[in-house]
Amino acid sequence: MKAPPFSYIRPETVEGVIECLQQYGDDAAVLAGGQSLMPSLNMRLSAPGVLVDINNVDSLSGITLHGNHLRIGAMTRQVEVEQSSLVAEHAPLISMAMPYIAHPAVRNRGTIGGSIAFADPAAELPACVVALQANLIAQGSKGERKIPATEFFKGLYETALTSDEVLTAIELPVAADQQKFAFRELARRHGDYAMVGVCAFTEWSEKSLSEARLVYFNVDDQPVVAVQTAAALKGVLSAENLESALEYLAEDLDPLSDLNADPSMRLHLAKVLTQRIFQEWMP
Repeated sequence: MKAPPFSYIRPETVEGVIECLQQYGDDAAVLAGGQSLMPSLNMRLSAPGVLVDINNVDSLSGITLHGNHLRIGAMTRQVEVEQSSLVAEHAPLISMAMPYIAHPAVRNRGTIGGSIAFADPAAELPACVVALQANLIAQGSKGERKIPATEFFKGLYETALTSDEVLTAIELPVAADQQKFAFRELARRHGDYAMVGVCAFTEWSEKSLSEARLVYFNVDDQPVVAVQTAAALKGVLSAENLESALEYLAEDLDPLSDLNADPSMRLHLAKVLTQRIFQEWMP
């Protein structure tokens, strides 16, 4: 299929991008890597009047360490994130997730900011930034603001960005020695969207689990934080308290149903993936 007619603008500065978004409002769509937007255009699931291509805005790319935060520009290609030693050292959860995102050809063009701003509930990166409690940096006509990742996703393909804002960077807290991370997903084929996936952040005091965040994706219209399950896991990890904690997933999750899996299957898979993570960490 062919995309519907649209106008095309390619600004070279963030200010130019914001001017375009102010002028065209909801009729504009931002083009980053295009790995999600272009298929939706070609299938006529989206019909913006104007495409604002931000690929020439050099200031939106790059990975830098600033004190206790790792800053990744929104236009940084996923392959750059995947291969970055800074990301592997300071944000290992992101490195763990990257190979699961589609295929190398997609990651060569796709951007970290594009995946997050598109807010696909089956995508890996939105769940990762929620698990890490990242800050998402947006810039618009009223200036720059930091949006906590936990407040960024509002529903199916919906975010906290206003019509004149663009995502410019992701700020991730630097991993500490007492923290452990894990990523698991289950898909019918590698590169397919996961039927269910989980991102885990944990903090330990010797052999005792002092803090945990479990974030699941493709179970609802946005990443879901399993608060009760994480709370039940705190303390000295054992087979008994792991089994007991997993029962809380039925209260934390209300999985959706689609052609790949019904709610009961998704809940079962979420339990299996979570169990595998914590069994590996069990003393």
